[in-house]
Amino acid sequence: MADALPYKPKPGEIPTEPGVYRFRDAQGRVLYVGKAKNLRARLSNYFAPLQTLHERTRRMVLTAASVEWTVVDSDVDALQLEYTWIQEFSPPFNVRYKDDKSYPYMAITLGDEAPRVIVTRNRRIRGAKYFGPYPKIWAVHDTIDLMIKVFPIRTCSDASYKKAMATGRPCFPGQIGRCGGPCSMTVTVEEHRAIVDDFVAFMSGGDRRFTRELTKRMREASAAMDYESAALYRDRLQSIDAVLQRSALVLSDDTDADLFGIAEDELSAAVQHFIVRGGRVRGVRATTIDKELDIAGADLVDQVLQRTYGDASADDIPRQVLVPVLPDDAGDIEQWLTERRGRRAALQVAQRGQKAELMKTATRNAEQALLLQKMRRTTDYTARTRALTDLQEALGLEEAPLRIECYDVSHLGGTNVVASMVVFEDGLPRKDQYRSFGVPETTDDTDSIYQVLTRRLAHIDADDPLTGSSVGAEAAPVVTVRKKPRFAYRPQLLVVDGGKPQVEAAARALRDSDGPQIALCGIAKRLEEVWLPGEEYPVILPRTSEALYLLQRLRDEAHRFAITHQRSRRKRDITTVLSDVPGLGQIRIKALLRHFGSVAKLSQATPEQIAELPGIGPALAEAVHRHLANR
Repeated sequence: MADALPYKPKPGEIPTEPGVYRFRDAQGRVLYVGKAKNLRARLSNYFAPLQTLHERTRRMVLTAASVEWTVVDSDVDALQLEYTWIQEFSPPFNVRYKDDKSYPYMAITLGDEAPRVIVTRNRRIRGAKYFGPYPKIWAVHDTIDLMIKVFPIRTCSDASYKKAMATGRPCFPGQIGRCGGPCSMTVTVEEHRAIVDDFVAFMSGGDRRFTRELTKRMREASAAMDYESAALYRDRLQSIDAVLQRSALVLSDDTDADLFGIAEDELSAAVQHFIVRGGRVRGVRATTIDKELDIAGADLVDQVLQRTYGDASADDIPRQVLVPVLPDDAGDIEQWLTERRGRRAALQVAQRGQKAELMKTATRNAEQALLLQKMRRTTDYTARTRALTDLQEALGLEEAPLRIECYDVSHLGGTNVVASMVVFEDGLPRKDQYRSFGVPETTDDTDSIYQVLTRRLAHIDADDPLTGSSVGAEAAPVVTVRKKPRFAYRPQLLVVDGGKPQVEAAARALRDSDGPQIALCGIAKRLEEVWLPGEEYPVILPRTSEALYLLQRLRDEAHRFAITHQRSRRKRDITTVLSDVPGLGQIRIKALLRHFGSVAKLSQATPEQIAELPGIGPALAEAVHRHLANR
C-alpha cells in the first residue's frame, strides 16, 4: 500500500545526513515540518505500508502531494531550522499553541537616557528588561509601588520627562513623590542609572545584599539618633520584605531555572511554565496546545522548548531548564540553549527534593488548566452547537443528536463488574439522569455491553415524554404538566467506550430489541477513533473538531461515573463482610479498616494484633479472625 503514494522518493534519493523535511499539499501549502538526525531513516517511517501508520499520520501523508528536505551541518542547526520554518509556515499538522491570555510584564526601558519602569503586554520594546509574566495586572502595579519606595526610579511618561528636562520644572509625578528620575530634579542622570541598576539586580535575584545594607544603615542612623533616616530605612526594609513575600522562596536562593509542568491527553495538552529566579517564582505562563498528529511525552517537550526559547534573548534563558521527561535529542537542545545563552545551560529532569515538589505543583496546575479548557469548550454554546452539527455530519445522522447516552464498563480483575450510563442533552451533562448497572454474571466487556444495553432498551417505549400518551392514540387524555424526566426517554445517539468489538455487541443488542432503531458509535481511547457498526474502518475526526471533544468528554464522564460506582460497591461489600460479625458495629468497622487499610490485611492479622485496637476485646478479636478465616 506504500506504493499508493505517488510522491514517494526513490530508494537512495533521501540522504542520511541530519536535516529538516517538509510535507506539502497539491497547492504548495506546508502541512508538516520535522527534523531528523538521519533523514532517510526518519522519512522511511512515513512511507511504510499505510495500514501500519497511525490514523492521523496516514491522513497527513495522504493529504500531502510532495515531500522535500534540507540537509544541515549538525543536529543543532536542524533544531533551529525546524523552529524557523514552523514559525514561518504554521503547518496545520504540527502542534499549535494558544496562550491562555496576553500576560502583563514589568519592563525597565534600559535603552532610554533615563530608564523608567512600566507595566506592559508588549514584549518587543527595544532594550527593555522584562520581569514576569504576572498572573494579574494589579500584582505588577503593587510590586512597582513597593519597589519605587526602595529604588526611586522614573515612572513618568516620555512626554513628561522631555518637558521637565526642557523647562527645568519637575514632572507632575515627581512633584507628588511618585517619580524618582532626573525629571524630578532630585538626582542626576548618572545617579539615576545607578539606582536603576540596583532595581534590576534586586528583581533579577532578590539580592539579599540590599536587605543587609539597609539594615546596617538603619542601625547606624538609630545609634546616631537620626530617627527620621532610621524610619526611612525601616520603611524601605518593609517594602523589600513585602516584595519577597509575594514570591515565596521555593528553591535555594542561588537557583535560576525554568520549570515546565505538562498535562496531556490524546487531543491537547496544557503547559505551566514556572519562571524561578533567585529561588523564587517570579512568573507563571500557561499555554494550551492542540495536537494534530500523535505526539506525546518526549516529543512534546521538544516542541515546547523550541517554542519557548526560539526567539528568547540570552537573559531569558536560565542556567537550568527542568522538564518532566528528557527529549530524545536532549544533548542537541542543551547545546542549542547554551549557544543562545552564551554560557552553560543545563536541561534536566527534576527527580527529587524541592525541585521535584515544584514540578508536581506545576504538573497539578497543568492538569487543572487542561480540565478547565475542556469544561469551557463543553459549556460554550457556539462550540456545543458546532459539535452537535459536526457529529451529525460525520456520522450521517438525519438530525443533530440533542440527547446522547454513553456507556462504559468497569471491573476489578474480572470481578465487581459494573456499567455506567451518562446522559448529555444539548451538549451538556444531565446528571439527574445518570444510571449505573451491576453485571453479576458476564464473560467479558462485549457481553457486559450487550447485557446493559438490552436492559436499557427494554425501558424505551413509544410514549411522548411530555404528555405520557401514546403516539396516535385517539382518546388520550390531555396532560398540561411536564412530567419528571424519565428513564424511558429515547436518545438520538448511543455511544460506547471501545472499538469495533464493543460497537458490534451494542449493535446486536439494538437488533435483538424490538424498540426503535437508534444511531450508534464507539470511541476507542488509544487512537480516538470513532467506530460505526458494520464498518471496516473507523471515522477519523480532526483533532481540533468540536465533535471529537464532545465524544471524548462523554467517554471520560462515563468512565469516571463507572469507577465511582465500582468503588462505592467495593466499599459497601467490605463493610457487609465485617457487619456479619456479632458485636461489631459501624464505628469499630471503620476503626479496623482505618488501622489495617483493607479487609485483606485484616484477614492476615492475628487475634492478638486485632485486640490491640481500643474497644476490641480478645473475644471480639477472635470472632473477627474466625469469621474472615472461614470466608
